[in-house]
Amino acid sequence: MSNKEVIVLEDNMIGWKKRFFTLWTGEAISIFTSSVIQIAIIWYLTDKTKSAAILSLATLVGFLPQAILGPFIGVLVDRYNRKNIMIFSDLFIALMTMVLVVAGIFGELPIWLIMIVLFTRSIGNTFYEPSMRAITPTMVPAQNLTQCAGYSQTFESVSMLFSPAIAALAYSFWNINWILMLDVAGAVIAVAAIMIVKIPKLYKQETTEPTGMIKEAKEGIRELRKEKGLMSLMIISAVYAMIYFPIGTLYPLISMTYFGGTFQDSSIVEIVFAAGTLLGAVVLSRIGEKLDKIAAIRNSIGVMGFGLVITGLLPPGGFNIFVVLAGIMGITIPFYYGVLMAIFQIKIRPEYLGRVISLSTSLAMVAMPLGLVMAGTFAELIGVEKWFFFSGIGTVIIALFCFFMPSLRKCCGGAGYIV
Repeated sequence: MSNKEVIVLEDNMIGWKKRFFTLWTGEAISIFTSSVIQIAIIWYLTDKTKSAAILSLATLVGFLPQAILGPFIGVLVDRYNRKNIMIFSDLFIALMTMVLVVAGIFGELPIWLIMIVLFTRSIGNTFYEPSMRAITPTMVPAQNLTQCAGYSQTFESVSMLFSPAIAALAYSFWNINWILMLDVAGAVIAVAAIMIVKIPKLYKQETTEPTGMIKEAKEGIRELRKEKGLMSLMIISAVYAMIYFPIGTLYPLISMTYFGGTFQDSSIVEIVFAAGTLLGAVVLSRIGEKLDKIAAIRNSIGVMGFGLVITGLLPPGGFNIFVVLAGIMGITIPFYYGVLMAIFQIKIRPEYLGRVISLSTSLAMVAMPLGLVMAGTFAELIGVEKWFFFSGIGTVIIALFCFFMPSLRKCCGGAGYIV
C-alpha cells in the first residue's frame, strides 16, 4: 500500500463510530425487512405448492449466483467505487421486488416469476455483501474491527430473532404484496444511509486501469496466499460449511421426529438458537479487541462439535437438554463468522478485500449443496440423531486441525494476538 493510500485511510478513521453506526443502522433495517419477506415468500410457496421440490429449487436459485459469480463480482467490487455499487445493488434488489408487487396486483404470483426474482435478487446481493464488508476496514481502525464484527453480528442476530414473528404477524393480516413493500422501504432507508455516509475511495482504485477479470481474480488469490494460514483458514471454512449449513435445516426434523415435538417446540429451538447467537454477538462486540482470533475460531468450531455429538447421544426424551444445547451452539456462531471476517479485513489489503470475501462466500456456497445432499441422504439412512452425532465428530476433527496446523497457529500472529 502506498503512502498516499495510508493517508487516505487514516484520515477517514476520525469519527468512525458515527459513520459505522449510521451505515449499519440502514443495513440492519434492510437485513430485517429482507428476512421478513424471504420467510413470507417461503410460506407463500409452501401454501400454494406444498412441494418440497419447489422449496429446494427456491433455495438453489437463491445461492447459485453467489456460488458461481462471486469471484468475478469480487473483481468488480475492488475495481470500482464500492459506495456506488452498494447503492445500485440495493436499488436493483428493490426494483426486482417491485416486479413481484406489480405482478401481484393482477392476481396470484406465478411460481416461475418468483424464482426469477429470487435469482436476480441474489445477483444484487452478490455485489452488495462483499462491498459492505470491504469498506468496513477503510472506515474502522484495525484494532476495532473484531469489535465491529460483533456489532454487525448483533444486528443480524436481532433480525434473525424477530423476523419470523414479524413475518407471521404480517402474513396473518396482509397479502403478500404489502409484505413485499416492506423490503422496498428497507432498501430505500439503506440507500439513504449509504448516501449520507462518507466512504473513502482507495487511491489504487482511482489510478489503476483494469487488467482483465481472470487476472485480477488470480491477484486476489495470490494476495490471500501471501498471508500465512489464510488459505488454510478459507479451506477449513468451506469444509465446516458442508457440516454447519445442513444442520440448521435439520433442527425442525430432529425436534419433531426424533424428540417427538410439535411445530411450537421446533420454533422454541429456533428462537433459543437465535437468542444464543445474539448473546454471542453482544459478547464479541464487548471483548473482540482482546481476542486471540484463531483460538476463538477453533474453540467456536469445537464447542459446536461437542454440542452436536451430545445431541446425537440424547434419548428421545431429552428435548429440554437439546434446547439448552441449541442456545450454546448459537453462542458460537459470532465467534466463528464474525472473527473470520475480521481476520480477512485485518490481513488483506483493502484493494483486494472484495475479491477475497467473494471467494470465501463462493466456496461456502459451493459446499452448502454438497452438505445438504449428504445430510439428507445419510439422515434418511441412519437416522437424523445419528447424523448429528457423526457431524459433531467431523466438526471436532476440524477444530483439532485448527489446533495442530502450524500455518494457522501463525495466522494473525498466533496465540495471544491482539488487535
